[in-house]
Amino acid sequence: MKPSVWKSTPLLGLLFAAGLTWAADKTAPVTPIQIVTDSYGELKIDDPYRWLEHTADPKVHQWSLSQDKRTRQYLDKLPFRKAMYARLMKQISATSSSYYDLHGAGGQLFAMFNQPPKQQPMIALLDKNADPAQARVIVDPNVMDKNGRTAIDWFVPSHNGKLLAVSMSQNGSEDGSVHIFDVSTGKQVGQTIPLVQYPTGGGSLAWRADDSGFWYTRYPGADEAAERQHFYQQVYFHKLGDDPAKDAYVMGKDFPKVAEIALSSDQNPNYVVAAVANGDGGEFAHYLLDQNGGIRQISHFKDKIVVATVGSDNALYLVSRQNAPRGKLLKLALNDIDLAHAKVILPESDAVIQPGGEFGGSPVVVTKKAIYVREIVGGPSQVAIIDHDGKAMGKLPLPDVAAVKEIQALDDGSLLYSVKTYLQAPYFARYDEASGKAVPSKLAQTSPLNYDDTEVVREFATSKDGTKIPLNIVRRKGTKLDGTNPVLLNGYGGFSVSLEPGFLSAATRLWLDAGGVFVIANLRGGGEFGETWHSQGSVTAKQNVFDDFTAAAQYLIAQKYTSSEHMAAIGGSNGGLLMGAVFTQHPELFRAVVSQVGIYDMLRVELDPNGAFNTTEYGSVKDPAQFKALYAYSPYHHVVDGAKYPAIFMGTGETDGRVNPMHSRKMIARLQAATGSGHPVYLSINAHAGHGIGSALSIKVNQTADLYSFLFDQLGMHLPKAK
Repeated sequence: MKPSVWKSTPLLGLLFAAGLTWAADKTAPVTPIQIVTDSYGELKIDDPYRWLEHTADPKVHQWSLSQDKRTRQYLDKLPFRKAMYARLMKQISATSSSYYDLHGAGGQLFAMFNQPPKQQPMIALLDKNADPAQARVIVDPNVMDKNGRTAIDWFVPSHNGKLLAVSMSQNGSEDGSVHIFDVSTGKQVGQTIPLVQYPTGGGSLAWRADDSGFWYTRYPGADEAAERQHFYQQVYFHKLGDDPAKDAYVMGKDFPKVAEIALSSDQNPNYVVAAVANGDGGEFAHYLLDQNGGIRQISHFKDKIVVATVGSDNALYLVSRQNAPRGKLLKLALNDIDLAHAKVILPESDAVIQPGGEFGGSPVVVTKKAIYVREIVGGPSQVAIIDHDGKAMGKLPLPDVAAVKEIQALDDGSLLYSVKTYLQAPYFARYDEASGKAVPSKLAQTSPLNYDDTEVVREFATSKDGTKIPLNIVRRKGTKLDGTNPVLLNGYGGFSVSLEPGFLSAATRLWLDAGGVFVIANLRGGGEFGETWHSQGSVTAKQNVFDDFTAAAQYLIAQKYTSSEHMAAIGGSNGGLLMGAVFTQHPELFRAVVSQVGIYDMLRVELDPNGAFNTTEYGSVKDPAQFKALYAYSPYHHVVDGAKYPAIFMGTGETDGRVNPMHSRKMIARLQAATGSGHPVYLSINAHAGHGIGSALSIKVNQTADLYSFLFDQLGMHLPKAK
């Protein structure tokens, strides 16, 4: 490869040299070229749009406004855009409240819940019957902020259920501070604790057993901005009533700068487990904190322990991937935490024991009677039940092709567990340990969406190296395979994130009604088949993910689901990187691509806080082999002048702390200057949104209406009549 693909086209090379501007997308705003040259060893690489990295520059702001204005003018002129938004909002607003993130404390049940059309989720208190009709709102951001720009990041109730610690942030920033609320009054008490939560590094909290205070994550330092730019997440202890500025440091100064610390005492209040992630690559170390301030290290990164929890029986349970890439469950006595003495109570099997992580509850739940282990088999979930010695006791009852995200043990000997499928609205089932029976609970969502005419089939594409890639194909019954169906292919493929079954959205219903087929690909890099599946799609093996997605698209064409002229692709975040890599490597595959909050400049990404955190997943330019792999697929560096790219729609948020919006700005500018297809390249930028987490409902629905209007227009689809 030449030192700079930018200079591979004589015309563009001359324009660079002259400092002139040019755009192949004729209606796009003209973007000035200001070359900066970087050296990577002997290799010199030109960057024509480095100036677009400077968010605070007024010129960048004006450029962003002009891009967004152009996109808005295009979308607002589409005859079905307004009607599409109205229909989506009506359907979502007609959906009943949905409950999630359950926490049992003090004989009570707390939960996050959505209540469309309210802008933000709230926190509710439920009785022992978990009856939504009896729910009482404790914390409501919609009352605090009429604009819907304040969001709850997470919450943790005190063990006695009298107080709630709640992290809240603004404008989708995930930049949160902790507020303490009195459950009986719903009023805030004490001082707000700042610097607790930040994107990717996250935030966490665990109460002391007597509820006199709590351990929490914090980004300390006089210069808040500088500290957050370099993470330095640590653990502090706050005693209720004290000045947060005087809180005591506990641990973390010797952790990696990209450490993500998760604190938990959910299953045993006498012990706090601190899980320390070494960035996002899947390595964890674990520490045990006792009530007297003692700290013992349970595991190191090299030990491949991905989950640790202390059960109600005062035993330590560990999910190990040491010589077991799909996971095995270990048990240790708390008075002897030498891993060499651990007993295997659930050996590795064909199912993957789910790892801990940012989303979803603990994969290992211990009650007095049994142990419940959440497992995944290529996408769908199951929950194995074993006794405390590892004897098999069956599985939790589930419908076919379902996912279980969380399990909450209750004081009455029952459990509530979430059940999600593609075609049925989500609900919680209640399992009685004594009888072994499960029934749907009252925590069930109702929806105006009906999928009786829909089926989900699972087929397999063959990737470049022969690996079989599962495809979950959502189609109306009787769909004809004649190569003309509009197909929307979705994928992610990274960070051991599994794309599991979940109730299909109002937008998917609209897509199906318009004659479309929706496909979810379980790519390598995810966790659907364990750590081997993940590692085959990370660091220097990342190209496998793009090959998998390419194979999925080619399979759908070969099986006559669609053709390139009728196919679109969609992905966000790491899935946005997927979009960029695939359409630069195979511009002929798709007619349109939607890429949200994506990463595109793989040589500059680690200079951001989020990017530094991602080096354990993607690699670093400082490592020669990893640099070679990054440069080989970096989307920004592989845009070729005159290539016939599909129509492109990119979206980003100004407050995104996970993926710097500069990636979208630079990639759009480069594509607008290069594309030779005549198809448009659009950028949508929202000043009150971040990575998508915490955005107001109206923003989310507007963004959905935008991207589906774009897809309908580009693929020649028509808005179906409302039923």
